[in-house]
Amino acid sequence: MTISIWRYSHFVLALASSLFLFIASITGVVLAIEPISHQAKGFAMQDLDKVSLATTIDALNSTYEEVFSLEVESSDFVKASVLTTEMETLDIYIDAKTGEQLGEVQERLFFYSFATNLHRSLFLKSIGRFFVGLISLLLFLIAVTGLLLLAKRQGGFKRIFSKVQKDYFELHYHVILSRWFFIPIVIVALTGVYLSAEKFELLPDTKIAHQEIEFLKTTQKYTSINEIPFFKETSLNNVRKVEFPFSEDPEDYYQIELQDREIRVNQQTGQIISSADYPFVQLASRLSWVLHTGEGSVLWSIVLLLASASILFFMYSGFAMTLKRRKKVKAITIMPDKDECEFVILVGSETGTTYDFARRFYNGLTAQGKNVFLTELNKYDIIAPALSAVEGKAEHIFIFTATYGEGEPPTNARKFEAIFPTIRQPNKINYAVVGFGSLEYTDYCKFAIQVDSLLQIHQDFQPLMPLYKINNADFADFERWVEQLSELLRFSLSVEKPKLKKRNYKKITFKVVERTELNVDDTFLIRLKAKKKTSFTSGDLLSVFPDGTDIPRQYSIASMGNEILLSVKKHEFGKGSSYLHSLNKGDTIQAVIDSNPNFHFPKKSASAVLISNGTGIAPFLGIMEQNCDTKINLFWGGRTVASSAIYDDILTGIISKNQNNTIHKSHSREGSKEYVQNLILQQKDIVLQTVQEGGVVMICGSLTMQHDILDVLEGLLAEHSGINFDELQHNGQLKMDCY
Repeated sequence: MTISIWRYSHFVLALASSLFLFIASITGVVLAIEPISHQAKGFAMQDLDKVSLATTIDALNSTYEEVFSLEVESSDFVKASVLTTEMETLDIYIDAKTGEQLGEVQERLFFYSFATNLHRSLFLKSIGRFFVGLISLLLFLIAVTGLLLLAKRQGGFKRIFSKVQKDYFELHYHVILSRWFFIPIVIVALTGVYLSAEKFELLPDTKIAHQEIEFLKTTQKYTSINEIPFFKETSLNNVRKVEFPFSEDPEDYYQIELQDREIRVNQQTGQIISSADYPFVQLASRLSWVLHTGEGSVLWSIVLLLASASILFFMYSGFAMTLKRRKKVKAITIMPDKDECEFVILVGSETGTTYDFARRFYNGLTAQGKNVFLTELNKYDIIAPALSAVEGKAEHIFIFTATYGEGEPPTNARKFEAIFPTIRQPNKINYAVVGFGSLEYTDYCKFAIQVDSLLQIHQDFQPLMPLYKINNADFADFERWVEQLSELLRFSLSVEKPKLKKRNYKKITFKVVERTELNVDDTFLIRLKAKKKTSFTSGDLLSVFPDGTDIPRQYSIASMGNEILLSVKKHEFGKGSSYLHSLNKGDTIQAVIDSNPNFHFPKKSASAVLISNGTGIAPFLGIMEQNCDTKINLFWGGRTVASSAIYDDILTGIISKNQNNTIHKSHSREGSKEYVQNLILQQKDIVLQTVQEGGVVMICGSLTMQHDILDVLEGLLAEHSGINFDELQHNGQLKMDCY
């Protein structure tokens, strides 16, 4: 499958640097812990801006026999090298105000020294330093190409932090974590490059030259450091290091490193003898060091630790994604000659998911003895001669395509729109377009819509089916499309389902409180109560395991007090529904509650429109039963008046309890024979008002109903509302759980 240059670059860079990057990340995690453990010693001084250099030097001179140096660490630890009254030379941490010893400076742990050498040079000295610098540069390029891919996936740079489409674990968190750690990783990479360049002397010279300062000769000499103006006016937060005079000789001076310059001060007169400003390169080196190591900041050290750990996760998830993508787009090794095929499948897929659907469809057709040719949309010019040849056998063309970024074609479909008009098509060809996307993105199935429009205006392409859109790679929805196609083609067609990973379920024991008899539609209600305290809410899913199977059957929950209410349609050969119908009051079952937060009723919503058909009413019964202040309109569709009788007692109780709940019913087999979408059109003012005041629209029921409702909603919003359909989804005002 064709992949984009950015995706290819991202992968190649990661692959080339993987071993070194792994070592650098592991040691990076270790070294990020060091500043945190150092700060935990508790020797940091508070309010150094209020402590003068004179105070600290005077305290040291009063406490110790001799002082050699004073240093203020970026961690705000104040360190001094002193000779004690017992004639012992020590490096100690002190209280800046009193000179009191807080603790001795310990030798660095071998563990950290080992990690540092491995991190800096891989124990290869200069060659190793070069490789580490190169890997830092590659890490920067990996981050940049990753950002470009992220922006394209999310629909532009402005939408980078918008909601992330549901997907498998590795891909989902690869996207989420990349948004949060892009900046820290770029900082780590660039500072790593800078520090490596400094070690190889590739930066301008940072040596400083002191400039002698002319000053008025004075006979005034100070007897105490506290009397010298410079020392009294300089606070410790501006000081990095002080080298003390070796003797009391006037020729010996204080050499002081401030934050921005270095000065020499006469110890007797307090006059500044010379000064040298630090060059920009040296200041940049110091900043790079702090940013790269986290020295002096617990918060930034934690960020660096998480960033290093995230790189390890990106390596794992990136390779896992690559393997999954390659597995999905595994080439079909033996395919009939394109000129002999009556079915042609063209695919536009960026991550491989759509290609996997196409491959399963291909296998389903070939299982029926059909000759099928599958290729990318970019290769339409290769397949076109087979479609246009007089003796060509092609009768049907199916286009499966995703949409990437801001309504753009996937990489392996980007040439199609340019190629299509250039190909002459003398034969009549039936076609169907299936769009794959996510309603969480504003340009839902946009490229599929564009492709379908191209084919519609071409006189020799005849639509076999309307454009079909599949949200979030819903395989059940895809099976529904295959079922409809099978009826049109007049032969049995099925597709292999993806294999589900085995999951360790924490099953809960439930007791059957009540089960109704079947109604005219073979529907029944069943109430369950957990034997131990269990949390759940309306819209969650109950996974039931029929006897003799590990495959769960899921049912949407209505939370009725401390009980669960399920609405189930019994199918003749349905294992789950037959199992539940066989239960009687007092029986127990083992089941699992799966939280479904994307279909929970909002905690705050001025109004709501709930749309369902058949058994899809279940979660809405619980929502309305627990409703307090929200104005709710329920639209429900059933076959006959008798179909709703099973819910009448519950609905009557809900309405009598709360006048904010209103119910609208339609019946497709009686009276005016209307479907629930007809109700929506009739009561469009209620729907539009709910949308405009920020209310929520929730849909539960069959996928066919969902498609019809979405078409109606899209039309209503386009005609009457300032909010478009994409905004409705993006704002979290549209929630769906259909089957």
